[in-house]
Amino acid sequence: MTADWQGKSRGTVLGYKIFVFCMKNFGVSSAYFILYFVAFYFCFFARESTKASYYYFRKRRKNSKVKSVINVYKSYYVFGQTIIDKVAISSGLRDKFTYHFDGIELINKTLKQKKGGILISAHVGNFEIAEHFFGELEENASISILTTDSEHSAIKEYLESVTKKPSVNLIFIQEDFSHIFEINAALARNELVCITGDRYIKGSKYLIEDLLNETAKFPAGPFLLASRLKVPVLFVYVMKETNKHYHLFTRKAEAKHRDAQALLKEYTESLTWMLGKYPLQWFNYFDFWEVKENKN
Repeated sequence: MTADWQGKSRGTVLGYKIFVFCMKNFGVSSAYFILYFVAFYFCFFARESTKASYYYFRKRRKNSKVKSVINVYKSYYVFGQTIIDKVAISSGLRDKFTYHFDGIELINKTLKQKKGGILISAHVGNFEIAEHFFGELEENASISILTTDSEHSAIKEYLESVTKKPSVNLIFIQEDFSHIFEINAALARNELVCITGDRYIKGSKYLIEDLLNETAKFPAGPFLLASRLKVPVLFVYVMKETNKHYHLFTRKAEAKHRDAQALLKEYTESLTWMLGKYPLQWFNYFDFWEVKENKN
């Protein structure tokens, strides 16, 4: 298995064009139908991702061999659905979906304090569509997302041409750490700064914590930053429940100031709970745990 996440997602412009064509001409359900075949393709031709997904179901979720194979396919299918949903919602089909807030009062309370807040999420569910649901908040919410600029430029350019311009502000991680100044500026404007905490890139600083009863490396940056800023820290996940329904979960972190390890432990506990409810929506298709044991 590949031991490290490379910072890029799989896919081609042609593949996205086919799905967008189907959505616009035949509806979202037609794109879902094509996914049955695409998910099957990935099971056989995305070998490293498939091995990583199988390990997750077989070793970390303790599924049988047969169930693990079936769940690998199901996971690819649900992941494809979240991508289609993101494009559909961003293309003006927001009213085709329903959603439920669980913990919305925590976000409202954070915004009322007028000092911004840190939202830590993960590569589970479909957090990228959260901005389309934040219009229900009592306070006007401006969102900044901390990210890398590593996705395939051709895919990004195509998606930007067929979707509405996002209302979020992107803060790109810089080697000279200048993004820290942008984060502080966003918080000063009472914005919510969103960070994912579950993808460690080789060569960067990391913290170690257990997830699903196995040790894993997590990027140190999100937890060091969030624990040192004197603003509320929330764990937020947007999980797919049915074809057209999403559930947004918000939980408040209680770790003490400057205790990054305790914050990480809270995070992994919340992530474990979330994966217990939605086991198919773990979308880290790489050797996350870096375990050296036999994975068959």
